[in-house]
Amino acid sequence: MLTLDIFGFKALWSPYFLLILFALTVGYFVLTTKYRRLFPGNEPLTKKQSSLFLLSIILLYAIKGSPLDLLAHLMFYVHMMQMAVLVLVIPPIFILSIPNWVWQKLLSVKRVDSLFTFLTKPLIALVVFNGLFSFYHVPIIFDHVMQNFWLHAGYSILLFLVSIFMWWPLLNQMPEHQTLSGLKKVGYIFADGILLTPACALIIFADNSLYATYSDPHVWGQVMSLCVGAANFESLNLSGPALFSSMSVIEDQRLGGVLMKIIQEIIYGVILGRVFFEWYRKDQEESEREMNQTLNPSPIK
Repeated sequence: MLTLDIFGFKALWSPYFLLILFALTVGYFVLTTKYRRLFPGNEPLTKKQSSLFLLSIILLYAIKGSPLDLLAHLMFYVHMMQMAVLVLVIPPIFILSIPNWVWQKLLSVKRVDSLFTFLTKPLIALVVFNGLFSFYHVPIIFDHVMQNFWLHAGYSILLFLVSIFMWWPLLNQMPEHQTLSGLKKVGYIFADGILLTPACALIIFADNSLYATYSDPHVWGQVMSLCVGAANFESLNLSGPALFSSMSVIEDQRLGGVLMKIIQEIIYGVILGRVFFEWYRKDQEESEREMNQTLNPSPIK
């Protein structure tokens, strides 16, 4: 069985992507520390926010810049793990890492605020995110996107953006954007899980391979040529992804669908727990406030 080393350092570690992420990280810390006083309502960057931002950058590089990204072009189940982290793990971390005053400045632009407010409406956010995710995994669309570098990069960015819109109603810390509370957040999470299920079920229960990207040597060759460079790939004289795995194409496909669903359930379970305890805490605080008012009524003037 072949190893990934044959593709070379550049294909394995994406140095240009690493430089882009490094520049974004430097920009984040410069903006939120040295130049934060230029923005009204600014507050010092907390350790939690800086740690969450670094974690989101590390995870993003791990799935899109490390050998894991190359592996996702060889095995479908790795691709599905990659997608799960991209749209279900990183966006919540990213949202919580950005200080409120940065969000307020961004949304102070009227057109940005109007578009953002519309796309983060709970029903719109659910439909757009799950629709685009499911559309991406329609076989003919998936194979076409994977064979075009710019389409692949553009669609990945689009999915990341709409996943932020999807997570926003649940996790944002801005009072003016709190569109859901209590039971509504619970219902939102369950609805999101249900809407994502058909795409996973299609992949899990299909009787044959759905994606030519992983089963057709010619299509796979086109995809890999974009990933590692046409000249480099041709010199390797490879016949297909089976050279790198003992798993059959259909087993690989089913495992991908199962892993996507499992990761989704774990993430949604964690968020559901967070929502429940937040709701319980607020309910307790409100009950204590009402009890104090009953036991210690305000004096009549």
